[in-house]
Amino acid sequence: MRAVVMDRVAGPLEVRTVADPAPPDGGVVVAVHATGLCRSDWHAWAGHEELALPHVPGHELAGVVEAVGAGVRRWAVGDRVTVPFVSGCGSCDWCRSGNTQVCPHQEQPGFTYWGSFAEYVALPAADTNLVAIPDSVSFAAAAGLGCRFATAYRALTGRARLLAGEWLTVVGAGGVGLSAVMIGKALGASVIAVDRNDGALAAAADLGADVTLHADTADIPARVHEVTEGGSHVGLDAVGSESACATSVLSLRRQGRHVQVGLLPPVHGHPRVPMDRVIAWELDLLGSHGMAAADYPPMLAMIERGQLRPHQLIERTIGLDDVVSALPGLDTASPAGITIIDPRR
Repeated sequence: MRAVVMDRVAGPLEVRTVADPAPPDGGVVVAVHATGLCRSDWHAWAGHEELALPHVPGHELAGVVEAVGAGVRRWAVGDRVTVPFVSGCGSCDWCRSGNTQVCPHQEQPGFTYWGSFAEYVALPAADTNLVAIPDSVSFAAAAGLGCRFATAYRALTGRARLLAGEWLTVVGAGGVGLSAVMIGKALGASVIAVDRNDGALAAAADLGADVTLHADTADIPARVHEVTEGGSHVGLDAVGSESACATSVLSLRRQGRHVQVGLLPPVHGHPRVPMDRVIAWELDLLGSHGMAAADYPPMLAMIERGQLRPHQLIERTIGLDDVVSALPGLDTASPAGITIIDPRR
């Protein structure tokens, strides 16, 4: 199969022919029809994750089951499937309780094993981790669910428990942020989007953001407090930077909830958080790490009803050869939506 191969950390990428994967016991091989290009892939390429080299990145995917390993009961060749970016072991206490996203033995395509920037990918513990794609949902839309969209959905519904009528501030209007804007509006919240890219802010406005603020605006938290008459009920850092985290926290009203979705690797030491405000205002700081396959049905039902429209977040579709230049530049890119890779393009 053709795959994007990484031979060294932060080094050049190459599309080349490698051996087809075989299905593991309890797992499957999926023919990849669409896979997302995500900032998390850049973190892996840049060395912020431990990888065994050579490596194939890619963790957001959708496709068709190509081969089934021994012991798989729920899936057959030809099934249309996607998968959360966290794959649980299926047997620990957390997996049995439906919380595979925090499985201590978790696997992650594109991180702990070869991922989906390829024509085929092997996936473990299929009966625990695979999700059936409804016929009404395209492969491209489903690919974006595995990380950015599903992460934003669970961050707002399962972690922050955003309510209709509340204010939500989303810092960063990339794939996660725009997903959060769409989901927040569908849940009945008023949404403020913050970004430094005018195109991203325009996309957020098109998705229903009530207020858009350029990241260069002086004292964004003060502006949020003015607009919301006291601060947001919920803030979400969709970037993963010290400044974005602080903006979200400081934009909250008393007893507000901050959700950290963007990765905050300790590249220059662990990032500082305004804990004085957290203590004095009794703020809740919540982490959100993807979403288990068991939690997909309510989100998929909203998509089928037309309340959520993940396909509207797709900005462009590229081929494997384009990933060679697109992935290394992702940290400085200013996307106004999700980039989807078609490995057969």
